[in-house]
Amino acid sequence: MNPSPTVAISQLCHYYGEGDLRKQVLFDISLDIAPGQIVILMGPSGSGKTTLLTLIGALRSLQAGSLRVLGQELAGCSKRQLVQLRKNIGFIFQAHNLFFALTARQNVMLATDIQPQGADRERAAEILARLGLQERIDYHPHALSGGQRQRVAIARALVNRPPLVLADEPTAALDRVTGREVVTLMRQMAEERGTTVLMVTHDNRILDVADRVINLVDGSLESDCSPLELLSGATATGADHWSPPQTAPAPACPLPGVAVG
Repeated sequence: MNPSPTVAISQLCHYYGEGDLRKQVLFDISLDIAPGQIVILMGPSGSGKTTLLTLIGALRSLQAGSLRVLGQELAGCSKRQLVQLRKNIGFIFQAHNLFFALTARQNVMLATDIQPQGADRERAAEILARLGLQERIDYHPHALSGGQRQRVAIARALVNRPPLVLADEPTAALDRVTGREVVTLMRQMAEERGTTVLMVTHDNRILDVADRVINLVDGSLESDCSPLELLSGATATGADHWSPPQTAPAPACPLPGVAVG
């Protein structure tokens, strides 16, 4: 028997603005993501990727459709239920959102129960070391580079080993080696703990860690492929560097139940 999806979306729509200014930004999104899957969400700027990510993370109110996250239906959820749900989600956003008065270790410990002399302190140090910050554990953010601050934010999101990680361009501020270390850690969490990862990225260098690559164009899901299928298609066309299409030709691997074209 297959386990229940970590994320189950059905006919989700979303709008910005009101009255004559109301604009639809997501159109009938239907998507399931299984436990332990790493899914990369790609698409042109303005296609609705971050909006979808924040809806799944219960950071934005659901307007239409059904959205179940970690078994919780978000439609009609109370504020208390949403707060409880967010505690089981690791968020990685482009803004570091670190507290400059706290050290790297203390920033990571904010995501834990904060037991200064207990296991949380060691767990925070361990994950910072895995991300190459063992020499910067007690540094404050003003003494860290942009890439190092991003790694602290990533450590904070992963320290509790959440069942779901939502990441918006997690490797954008990182060099090639460090970016690879970050996604390798996520891959290990997926394999060892069944962690589900949904990652918005334009970084083609990390496609190989994913189980699926979903392309979102103009607010609609246009394709749902394995990285191998995607890269094979790019190779067949002679492309040196694959990037999401700006228009929407019929994909080689259309998402079942989604009209294309």
